[in-house]
Amino acid sequence: MWRLGFFFHEMAFGLLSIFLPLYVVAIGGSLVDIGVMSAVALFSAIPASFLWGYACDRSKHYKRYILISFLSLTIILYLFSLTTNLSLLIILYAVMSILHIAHEPPKNVLIAELYSHQEWPRAFAFYEGFTETGWLIGLILGFLVSIYGFAAAFILLVCSSLNLIAFLFSLIFVTDPLLIFERSLVNIEKSVDFAFKGMHIASRILDGLSVNEKIKREDLRVFCGGLILFSVATSMLFTPLPIFFSEGLGLSTSLIFALYVLNSSGGVAGYFLAGKKITDATSKSQIGKTVIFRSILTLLLITLTQKPTYSVVLAAAILLLMGFAYALFLVHSLSLSMEIIPAGKAGLFNVVLGIGGASGSFLGPFIAQTLGFAYIFLIASMLFFSAYVAFKVFT
Repeated sequence: MWRLGFFFHEMAFGLLSIFLPLYVVAIGGSLVDIGVMSAVALFSAIPASFLWGYACDRSKHYKRYILISFLSLTIILYLFSLTTNLSLLIILYAVMSILHIAHEPPKNVLIAELYSHQEWPRAFAFYEGFTETGWLIGLILGFLVSIYGFAAAFILLVCSSLNLIAFLFSLIFVTDPLLIFERSLVNIEKSVDFAFKGMHIASRILDGLSVNEKIKREDLRVFCGGLILFSVATSMLFTPLPIFFSEGLGLSTSLIFALYVLNSSGGVAGYFLAGKKITDATSKSQIGKTVIFRSILTLLLITLTQKPTYSVVLAAAILLLMGFAYALFLVHSLSLSMEIIPAGKAGLFNVVLGIGGASGSFLGPFIAQTLGFAYIFLIASMLFFSAYVAFKVFT
């Protein structure tokens, strides 16, 4: 039941994700304006993510930060509906991003502490699948309101109301865990396992036996480097993508929402699939596979720049598969992050994604406007491949 608030929150942001860049262009903004707005917001959220994670781990209270996030989003989205001033919208969006991220580290810790280590991948998969369903419904709402031509102010009020519902459900159902020890136990377990392997290899060497085994401590820096590259590529690709569909392919707003409904549907399927027959070993191996798959799919988007007759069908297939691959990647990377990121730094995962997301959200629209969308697809594909190399080194 505690996930219900997050469900409605994701519903609001599913609607907002496609509506907002189209809205910025509609009120006189450009691709660069969209990039600046996204980059300022994400860069603002980077230190905030670390601080929210530190604060919730330090206080051992997680519910309060979730409530702060949802209530502040309700207020800010209401203020969005009162102005069409682009500069003010950018400032409000940056403030919203800082407060939005407040619920992410507490949510990750709640899952890690409410479930045993063996259940983490399934728990993260179920959470992401459940909330992605909310995102999907938000996209369907966007599809419907675009067909019926509702005013922009009304759509923003709907997003605000959904976050108010998220706040109320979280107020009722979210509770802090009574005991907080699972992550500490995992760290102890990994240290003991590492020491045991070292002693086993040393004893074989002293006995004059051949040793084919190697011990290797997981490198958090390599893992974070891979996350940054993946996040840069994702943000670079998806920030200007609605504008490419609108202006590059000439698709209607309702059809763009329909494409993203398919993308989200692929994500829902991926999340629920990820929760079945999953282990730590499969988590490490699946990360690389999903990243290289995203690289190939991104490269295929270049064919859309030639406006083939089957462009809508191809775009739909690519977005569906991208959503599926992203779901698998997120579940596996979240599960691994809770193992290797020490307590007190729960926000590091979101900080790393924020660094990549902020960089990519500016570079994507800028490159698209100056060089064209084909270069975006090519560069993003290369960055996904670089992320694959980083994760290959990590595993």
